[in-house]
Amino acid sequence: MRRRRSANVPKAAHVPKAPNVPKAPKAPKAPNVPKAPKVSPSRLHPRDLLSEALAGMLQRPARSALTALGTVLGVGTFVAVLGLTATTSSQIDARFNALTATEVTLQDIAREQNEFADPAFPGDADQRIERLNGVRHAGVYWPVRLEPGTVVRSAPVGGGGVGEPVDVTAASPGVLEAAVPTLAQGRIYDDYATRTAQPVAVIGEGAAARLGITTLETRPAVFIGDQPFTVTGIIADTERKADLLMSVVVPRTTAERIWGEPEAGAASMLIATDLGAARQIAHEAPTALRPDHPEYVKAVPPPDPRTLRSRVTGDLDQLFLLLAGICLAIGAVGIANTTLVAVLERTAEIGLRRALGARRRHVSAQFLAESGALGALGGLVGTSLGTVTVVCVAVARDWTPVVHPGTVAAAPVIGLVTGVLAGLYPAWRASGIQPVEALRR
Repeated sequence: MRRRRSANVPKAAHVPKAPNVPKAPKAPKAPNVPKAPKVSPSRLHPRDLLSEALAGMLQRPARSALTALGTVLGVGTFVAVLGLTATTSSQIDARFNALTATEVTLQDIAREQNEFADPAFPGDADQRIERLNGVRHAGVYWPVRLEPGTVVRSAPVGGGGVGEPVDVTAASPGVLEAAVPTLAQGRIYDDYATRTAQPVAVIGEGAAARLGITTLETRPAVFIGDQPFTVTGIIADTERKADLLMSVVVPRTTAERIWGEPEAGAASMLIATDLGAARQIAHEAPTALRPDHPEYVKAVPPPDPRTLRSRVTGDLDQLFLLLAGICLAIGAVGIANTTLVAVLERTAEIGLRRALGARRRHVSAQFLAESGALGALGGLVGTSLGTVTVVCVAVARDWTPVVHPGTVAAAPVIGLVTGVLAGLYPAWRASGIQPVEALRR
């Protein structure tokens, strides 16, 4: 098939060109304007900062001194607590180490081994133990079991005396000597009084005060129930067995004659040895007392001095460090309050500084430096007072003062940190003051 010829399409009409439009003239260039010089930010030299802080403190010296007093007390208590704790710990160590090395206690456990066994301590127990090399003094003792209602009087029944429930202890003279007593008056009874079962007694100062006995010049007597005992001595203090101070001590043989032998397991023996001999004596004593049955006697070591020391020093540390923390908190509140009042009083000065170019961090640094200087000054003074306190107490007690160098070095830093922390809010408050508002006031 043939293709049809397309219809004739007329050509587009000719569009004439737009006339030439002249270009707009170029704007004249702006004249060259010189650039403004750059303003360098203000700076605060550390020397100027310290001088400003010192001037702020010296402006009102009395208030600054009172403000630093809280930090002085806190840091001084901190140093004194740690120093006195270290000093007393060394004394406790020395005292208990000496007692540990020179003291042995024996207990009667015969009835625990055999219910039909005789008492573990024979009549000559003191002499058997004292024959051992290294033993200084030794003696048997036990608490006397009185009948219910029996009291101790300083006057006979019906004589107007008032009875007291005082403990009564039966002891041989070796117990009193091993306890190393300090006598207020009189003397302790001797071996003759024990051999002859004399009705004599030695009383502790506490028991004497309860019974109203103040002197031995009148030859006083105590009545245990209806049994009279002549008082031969009053004990003021002991290095061992402090319970003797509240007891009436009578000879062992006298107690056996009046009240009978001790109950099973009630008797014990106190041994004072030479330095370093306690371990050996503890090993030899059961065999020396009962060569047939050494298992009837049990050697009891004294309490561990390290455990006792840790408990004592732990209690002291917790109590006094809490007190030091409270003092530091009081000091921090005082510094914060004083610094905040200074901010309010010096609002115009702060505004003027800001108007002259001082930046916010410069104002903050100034007040932080003042509060930190107050804290550091209080820390230095408190450290000195705490150290002097430790030395004075040690000299008065005839001790060796112990103050750790780390404590002395850390105490002023603690005061400085306390002052800086206390000044954070006042410094932030001061840095937020606007110059215009400050100058309007």
